[in-house]
Amino acid sequence: MAVRRLAGVLYPAGVPRRAWLRYYADRFATVECNNAFYRLPAPEVFARWREQTPPDFIMAVKASRFLTHVRRLRDPAEPVERFLAHTAGLGHRLGPVLLQLPPNLRADPVRLDACLGCFPSDVRVAVEPRHPSWWTGEVHGVLRAHDTALCWADRGSRPVTPLWRPAGWGYLRLHAGRARPAPRYGRQALSSWIRRIAECWPEGEAYVYFNNDHGGAAVHDAAEFARMAVMAGLPTSRVPASLPAVPVTAPVDRTRGRGHFEDQIVAPVPSTALTTAIHRG
Repeated sequence: MAVRRLAGVLYPAGVPRRAWLRYYADRFATVECNNAFYRLPAPEVFARWREQTPPDFIMAVKASRFLTHVRRLRDPAEPVERFLAHTAGLGHRLGPVLLQLPPNLRADPVRLDACLGCFPSDVRVAVEPRHPSWWTGEVHGVLRAHDTALCWADRGSRPVTPLWRPAGWGYLRLHAGRARPAPRYGRQALSSWIRRIAECWPEGEAYVYFNNDHGGAAVHDAAEFARMAVMAGLPTSRVPASLPAVPVTAPVDRTRGRGHFEDQIVAPVPSTALTTAIHRG
């Protein structure tokens, strides 16, 4: 979601835009940065984000679409090397790398294996396939061989991926719930995901990101998810103690297209970010 959508929801009117990332990081301990998918920020931008966040902050980064949508995982060595050279500016704040595959990219386990092999073993990678041909034992085996997480995804408060556990850690993206005001998640849906995480990673970590951002729903759901997880006995990273109420009718930002994201890239914050909670086993 564009960070401007959080103005008045997470960021008070008196907080200048240049301070938004620092303000966010004081309240949430992790974020998923999406703008690298559209245009890879310069190394010094990532370094500046590191300087603006506390030592325990984790930034997951969505890999460039040049690798996933233009190259379609072919010849991955140079795009992966360039991506890692840029994100190195984050230092130890770099979290998982998300490879979101095109919806029309059919399964190619050999190509996926070659791509994952380009990442060093100390970099966590999550893969979000979006074509049903990927749900095979061979693909599961490739993910397991690289300790790569299958990105669990939710739409309409329902899983849209198999609930595989190929890695010792998990990655979950929640895109839109069915509660009101839309696109919020209800307590039952959140409780179901907490239960699944507890069952699959009793000793590991799960990174949980919300991008149902209209009307600030994502920050509210992330905070509620973390509170419910703690009540269920799962420790989580920090979330705000309180947030402004979500309006009964959440405003819909109908901005679309490449230009929207590029307009935001000059800001000293992740131009597109998911509000998050982390489970630490």
